[in-house]
Amino acid sequence: GSLITLSCLSHRVVCQVISNAVPADPAQDNGTSDSSWITRLENSYGFYIGLGLAVFSSFLIGSSVILKKKGLLRLVEKGGTRAGDGGHGYLKDWLWWAGLLT
Repeated sequence: GSLITLSCLSHRVVCQVISNAVPADPAQDNGTSDSSWITRLENSYGFYIGLGLAVFSSFLIGSSVILKKKGLLRLVEKGGTRAGDGGHGYLKDWLWWAGLLT
C-alpha cells in the first residue's frame, strides 16, 4: 500500500494505506493531512529557512566577538589596565557591552 505522512506541530506519523475504502462518516476526518500551511512551508522551504538561520546566527556570533575585541583594544589605547592583568575598565565601555548583548 501507499505511505502517507501526517504532521502536527510536535509529531510526524507515517501511515500505510492497505485498501482504497472511503470512510462512511466524513466527520471522522481529524484534519491531520499534509494540507496545512505549516507542513507545506516546511516541505518546500525547510532547507532554506534552516540555512538562513544558520548564516544569520553566524553573523551575530562573529559580530559579537569583533565588537567585544574592539572594545578591549579601545581600552588599551586609552591606557587602561588589560582585562588579562586584572583590569575591569572594559565594563564601562559601551562597545564591549554592545558585543556582549549581540
